[in-house]
Amino acid sequence: MQIVIARDRLQMGRWVADRAAAELTRVIAEHGEARLLIATGASQFEVLDALSKHSEVDWRQVSGFHLDEYIGLAADHPASFCGYLAARFVDRVPLKQFHYLRGDSDPALTIQAASNAINANSTANSSGRPPIDVALVGIGENGHLAFNDPPADFDCNDPYIIVKLDEACRKQQVGEGWFASMNEVPTHAISMSIRQIMKSAKIFCSVPDERKAEAVKNSVEGLITRDVPASILQQHPAATLIIDRAASSLLSPATLEIAESL
Repeated sequence: MQIVIARDRLQMGRWVADRAAAELTRVIAEHGEARLLIATGASQFEVLDALSKHSEVDWRQVSGFHLDEYIGLAADHPASFCGYLAARFVDRVPLKQFHYLRGDSDPALTIQAASNAINANSTANSSGRPPIDVALVGIGENGHLAFNDPPADFDCNDPYIIVKLDEACRKQQVGEGWFASMNEVPTHAISMSIRQIMKSAKIFCSVPDERKAEAVKNSVEGLITRDVPASILQQHPAATLIIDRAASSLLSPATLEIAESL
């Protein structure tokens, strides 16, 4: 896993966007279309803003996939990831299509539709091409990857699953201002599974802020364990962890030595 340390959130977002745009352009040139997986949350603000300004990407040939969503929230709820994605990215670029996870629809039907979409857009069985070309993800304060809270399921083969959100995850959502209190935070969500995320050709994991420093350290320097879900990224052949200086504050000198500083 490559580790890159940016000066601040803005530099981090631009760095990821530039490389994601270049990779999408390369894939479109080679395959005629590309598939993009998009996360949400505070860590993706600068990434998506910068990426949406890359007009050189032929967005008409890009299909987008939604990483996770709360169960029970309508798209017009302030914390809805459907609303977040529409406002911050999907409505800003002319995508070929975007496969939302509708939080206020039947979860089983939503999962089936999303799973069918990712399988239909995958030629992995015939050509070996991964189902997702570029994945934009983050890491939670508890080390979660998507909404796969610890202890995460590393073995499930289903593309999307229903997960129960742990207390640390739900507290993070309140702390970031998405909900006024814990009572308002949904207890369950739809999430792309760990195995499905790991099938992505390239993964850009953006993690800003000092409050994520411990999760970053555990994900990079600790053992690969279900108790730190994002630690699985250590096994991915083309994953880049891009963090700002605040998020790198607990990394060891040995790790800082091998990291690239912008």
